[in-house]
Amino acid sequence: MPVFEREVRVSAPLDDVWEFHATADGLVALTPDWMNLRVEESRGPDGEPDPAELTAGSVVVSSVRPFGVGPRQRWVSEIVAREERDGEAMFRDVMRDGPFPEWEHTHQFRAVGDLATIVHDRVVYELPGGRLGEAAGPLGFIGMEPMFRFRHRKTREILEA
Repeated sequence: MPVFEREVRVSAPLDDVWEFHATADGLVALTPDWMNLRVEESRGPDGEPDPAELTAGSVVVSSVRPFGVGPRQRWVSEIVAREERDGEAMFRDVMRDGPFPEWEHTHQFRAVGDLATIVHDRVVYELPGGRLGEAAGPLGFIGMEPMFRFRHRKTREILEA
């Protein structure tokens, strides 16, 4: 399956960057307006609605309508892993229902001293469309690059303020 990776250095402590990415509000803040994201529901691993923090087992149900065209597309993500270690943290979400046959997004964070963090995104995906989508898979970066460039720019804008 194709893999997309991108990283950015953020001039903010790891704890701040980690905390920002641990909520559904962080997801909303990092999604461009043209995606028309709507978080329909978020629940913790015990079924608790709107948890303060998304931990392993949490589920986020959202929908998007890119550029306001076509019907809303449902996207159900589950946090399948979440780890914190000295100077490092990560979480991984997997799309359980949505427009991609496969989507696994690993978010990694690494402290650089006390005042900076490297944010690394790695997405393993499969495009829709069967064999045609499989053949076009390596070109998926054309759509992902601007999305993640926006996410990383917005992360810096919010956390470096």
